[in-house]
Amino acid sequence: MEFVKLICPSSPYIYLYEKVFLLLLPVIGACIACFDLILLLSNTRRGHPALYHEWLLRCSQLLVWAFSCINESSIVLVDALFGILVNIIRMKQSSRTNSSMEELLISCEMGIEDRSRSNPGVLSSFFNLMTFRSINLVMEHGAKKQLDFDDLLQLPIDMDPLFCHDSLLNCWEDQRRHGHSPSLFWTVCYAYGWPYMCLGLLKVLNDCLGFAGPMLLNRLIKYLQEGSVHFDGYLLAISLGFTSILKSFLDTQYTFRLSKLKLKLRSSLMTVIFRKCLHVSLAERSKFSEGEIQTFMSVDADRTVNMCNSFHDMWSLPLQIGIALYLLYTQVQYAFVAGITITILLIPVNKWIAELIASATKNMMEQKDERVRRTGELLTYIRTLKMYGWELLFSSWLMKTRSLEVKYLSTRKYLDAWCVFFWATTPTLFSLFTFGLYVIMGNQLDAATVFTCLALFNNLISPLNSFPWVINGLIDAVISTRRLSKFLSCFEHEPHHAQTNNSSSSSCSSKLFNFTAEEVDIVMKDACCAWSSSDQEVKELILDHVNLAIPKGSLVAVIGEVGSGKSSLLNSILGEMKLIKGSIYSSGSVAYVPQIPWILSGTIRDNVIFGKDYDPIRYSAVLEACALNTDASLMVGGDMAYIGEKGVNLSGGQRARLALARAVYHGSDLVMLDDVLSAVDAQVACWILSNAILSPLMDQKTCILCTHNIQAISAANMIVIMDKGQVKWVGSPTDCSSSSYASFVRPEELNSASQTEAQIESGDTCMGVEERVVVESEGINIMDATDNIIKVEERKEGRVETTVYMNYAAFCGWYITAITCLSALLMQASRNGNDLWLSYWVDTTASEEHLTAFYLAILCIFCLANSFLTLVRAFSFAYGGLRAAVQVHNNLLKKLVDAPIVFFDQTPSGRILNRLSSDLYTIDDSLPFILNILLANFVGLLGIALILSVVQVMFLLLILPFWYIYSKIQFYYRSTSRELRRLDSVSRSPIYASFSEILDGSSTIRAFKSEDFFFTRFIEHVKMYQKTSYSEIIASLWLSLRLQFLAAFVVSYIAVMAIVGSHGHLPINLGTPGLVGLALSYAAPVVSLLGSFLTSFTETEKELVSVERVLQYMDIPQEELQGHKVLDANWPFEGEIEFCNVTLRYMPSLPPALRDLSLTIAGGTQVGIVGRTGAGKSSILNALFRLNPICAGHIIVDGINIADVSLRDLRSRFAVVPQTPFLFKGSLRENLDPFNLSEDLKIWKALEKCHMEEEVRAAGGLDMEMKESGTSFSVGQRQLLCLARSFLKSTMVLCLDECTANVDTITASKLKDAISSECRGMTVITIAHRISTILHMDNVLILDQGILVEQGRPEALVQDESSIFSSFAKASSM
Repeated sequence: MEFVKLICPSSPYIYLYEKVFLLLLPVIGACIACFDLILLLSNTRRGHPALYHEWLLRCSQLLVWAFSCINESSIVLVDALFGILVNIIRMKQSSRTNSSMEELLISCEMGIEDRSRSNPGVLSSFFNLMTFRSINLVMEHGAKKQLDFDDLLQLPIDMDPLFCHDSLLNCWEDQRRHGHSPSLFWTVCYAYGWPYMCLGLLKVLNDCLGFAGPMLLNRLIKYLQEGSVHFDGYLLAISLGFTSILKSFLDTQYTFRLSKLKLKLRSSLMTVIFRKCLHVSLAERSKFSEGEIQTFMSVDADRTVNMCNSFHDMWSLPLQIGIALYLLYTQVQYAFVAGITITILLIPVNKWIAELIASATKNMMEQKDERVRRTGELLTYIRTLKMYGWELLFSSWLMKTRSLEVKYLSTRKYLDAWCVFFWATTPTLFSLFTFGLYVIMGNQLDAATVFTCLALFNNLISPLNSFPWVINGLIDAVISTRRLSKFLSCFEHEPHHAQTNNSSSSSCSSKLFNFTAEEVDIVMKDACCAWSSSDQEVKELILDHVNLAIPKGSLVAVIGEVGSGKSSLLNSILGEMKLIKGSIYSSGSVAYVPQIPWILSGTIRDNVIFGKDYDPIRYSAVLEACALNTDASLMVGGDMAYIGEKGVNLSGGQRARLALARAVYHGSDLVMLDDVLSAVDAQVACWILSNAILSPLMDQKTCILCTHNIQAISAANMIVIMDKGQVKWVGSPTDCSSSSYASFVRPEELNSASQTEAQIESGDTCMGVEERVVVESEGINIMDATDNIIKVEERKEGRVETTVYMNYAAFCGWYITAITCLSALLMQASRNGNDLWLSYWVDTTASEEHLTAFYLAILCIFCLANSFLTLVRAFSFAYGGLRAAVQVHNNLLKKLVDAPIVFFDQTPSGRILNRLSSDLYTIDDSLPFILNILLANFVGLLGIALILSVVQVMFLLLILPFWYIYSKIQFYYRSTSRELRRLDSVSRSPIYASFSEILDGSSTIRAFKSEDFFFTRFIEHVKMYQKTSYSEIIASLWLSLRLQFLAAFVVSYIAVMAIVGSHGHLPINLGTPGLVGLALSYAAPVVSLLGSFLTSFTETEKELVSVERVLQYMDIPQEELQGHKVLDANWPFEGEIEFCNVTLRYMPSLPPALRDLSLTIAGGTQVGIVGRTGAGKSSILNALFRLNPICAGHIIVDGINIADVSLRDLRSRFAVVPQTPFLFKGSLRENLDPFNLSEDLKIWKALEKCHMEEEVRAAGGLDMEMKESGTSFSVGQRQLLCLARSFLKSTMVLCLDECTANVDTITASKLKDAISSECRGMTVITIAHRISTILHMDNVLILDQGILVEQGRPEALVQDESSIFSSFAKASSM
């Protein structure tokens, strides 16, 4: 069967054109070689003997082509014999096999037809492949309309991201099996090394063919010097053009196949990095910062891919230089040694510079990682930072990191400038020393020698200029591959149905707890766990010798003080922590809801089913059980309404219920819920407990619930009490009240809750709660079809506007832009002057008008001027690029920091981060580089056009038609190229957004075993990115090929006109042999320079898209920061707050979150705000802190309208503890007192009041380094630290947004006492779900749908059974 599959693709129907071409090509080559030999014989007979190497070359060509003819003929013969043999076998076996062979051949043919329909490129002719005509349809669409992803070319099968991922991953795993420390470099070699080496053969042929032009030029100038009238001159002129065309085909095919290989490698690296993030545990990942991991995907992957260019160039460039030097030897003998000496002397200099660049690059990358991490932190917590008034502080820290990055970037850029100077001036110095020594040796210069050497010098320019960039690229690639190797070598998460470390088997362990293995879901025996990676030393045990067995089908409540290890217990069962000692056994499937719910960007349904098959009956039941059906029904689109990044358009309660719905829907054997009830009010918690956690939906399921909720504790089958990482007590709720740990569950609360438990079972207490759960309007959550919450990323149309160029020039500085352009023009003028002087020298040699020293002196002046101007251009460009990089980053950061909070709600942070990482990297590094090339190409072309127009007048006839064709081609290409580049940027954003998303939710994904689902989603994103890049590459090669055809025609035209002029057939002939030689030597580089100019121009436009995208965010709305009211230093004096008819809408299409709200909070009073989830409680704080502008009414604080006050000044006068605790990477002291205003003693007192002094001292004191997001502490401890931070702030207004939601009842009671005593005389506004925390307060406000429905003293309202507050208190089991 496999044999038949192999012969099917060899069908003549598929490869007919290819076979004909491969057969005819060597025949044509052999004929041309024979023709060359005949010409050599003819010249020899006429008295012009050829050099021996020319005979050797022609004979070698004839032998090669003859061998190819024999080879192809043999292949045809073998094909014919093979076909005959197959038919004989088929006929002989047809009677016995019932024509099975025919069926196989037919099925194979049908398979080919199917494949051809799915991939049209397979059947495209050889001519179409060579000329890239497959892109024509895309370009036609691009010229007429805005391109969509559907308009792009289809990917070949071998470029599918999944195929590429498997190729690289298999090679990596092979290395891991056979070696201790796998290297990504060798993995890439194993996966793609062979096709890459084969491309090297094509490159050798292409590079060698590049030297045919100078040799033909030499022959042509000699022909013109001799004044011959033979036909040979025309043949040479046409050969120049033909050689250029052939080289164009080879060049574009090499680039095409190399680019395909690079795309494969890029998708391999991206998918492998993504897969690694999905499979590496949180503990193992802790040795890398989030910014560092983001950089792996955005920067290191690209640098590793660019290694493909650098490795072939490392041997190709020396080969080109070597051939050029040999040919120079044939022209000027040993005089070229003078030029070689200059080159050799520069090698150690460049090596030293390269080492400095490597060091600067490494340091720059470290600072870039840190900057991206800090940027991510700023974007993630921007709402909290604005409430604190810390956004300027954080941006200043970010600016410090950026300044260090720019310091190393500037070192690298200025070193690059020296590299450019040395290598760009080398050809000019080379010509000066070579011709000088040649003349001093007693030789006479002639036109053929001079201009052949100039053409060879031009061939030297590219490899010499490229060499420093190749070295830099290799250095970058080596650094990046090492960084990626370290990350990919991390141990992967082991889903331990039985994870053991120095212990006996799980079945033996379970017997110790009087259970059999079949009766338990989880067994932990002597388990010691820590948050450290495999290669880090364990400093502190988080879980210390835990012994625990959880029987199947039980509801287990895990309780304990803040920081006791409850969340760590769940994470250890999930395998997210490092198991130091002991064993952990778990069985069956798992569902997990973390303490901070992880919400996926997508619809409500996407979040609930989470990759599982959609079951409408179960789905509806789950939505109802989690009180989400009402929320969904009121959203436009229902359950298909889009949820923004991290659930930005949902409130905390909605996020918790959505994550719970996901866990319930999956019906896993083991469900782990980490404090899921703390984010919802008492009535909703009661509903969830009875209809979800204790409902038939979770029948026979084991549920572990970390909670402080008394109802849930009383309903549990088992209670696990934790303290300081140890399991202190295990038993039933009734036993707990009589044990020594009864303080964890107060008996009076437990008795009240036990009465409620019976009601829960009957459904009485929570009857009608589901109907009363209203849509949550404190977040932006009711979406209108015309006003989507997450805005689609903007994509410009048409060419890059002139304003983008002007803006970039302004960023660089107009003076430096003018200096750069002027120095480039003068540099080119000095170079052209150098060549004109050589032409004059050649023409006046015979007349001996001046001494040789005079000619050399003038030549030396031109050389020095060229060197100086090159240096000015290089350094002015480096300075301008650095200035632009600094200006762009600073302006963009300022605009983002001053943007209103609604902008961040509507824009995913991955999209913003893309601007500040990938786009900014382009502006830092790639854009100045490509602009430099563009400027050099432009002035080079300008110089060539002027010289050709002066020297060869007939060239003027060609300018207009040539320019017309050229402009048509470039317009046709550029319109498509811009669209493709923009599609490329748009297709890149989902990659980084989904990557950022899974970094946050990887533990949830692993728990649900949804790695494959998310990996498949990512593959689709990468596939779209691949399609865009693939179409982009083919479009650029389409252009390059056609431009080189035009350039080949120009070369042939100039050569033919020179010959016609030398025969005297033209009315005007200004060409001396020197000037004609100059014209021909200038016409030859047009082949590469013209293509390079438009390529660099389009590349510049592509890179300027990054500037365009950054400029989009410089026009975003800004907060009204200024105010005309100057505040007293001690304001607010009393803290009296008055809302007067305040209406607040989050978006014009949404219902108001606050409806004509009027209330007064007396100064120095403590007020609690109560309401069901979504009643508008947090909206009061949003209005007070002016996070969202109010539509009507006004807010007065101590007699001053807050709308008249400077925004940052206003926010700095209030203290707040947010619903989501905010801690950042840095010392604990910086976290508590970032402005360094408080003494250590005051800080310790604040920590003592918040019951965190002991934990902080144990963790290392105030100088301990916090991890990202404060993961050094539990969520509850983080909230306590935020409260301590607010105690340090001297203010009369303190706002607490559910700050005790994640702490146990004992700690909550202590905090209540601390707030009462510490905040006496202050205005305290507390938003609470836990009614016990506000019973002692002076006043309570009850909100419903943004309306104040009740207020009064809590003691009085509790006694009034008809009050709404009383129903809340009862639901809370108070």
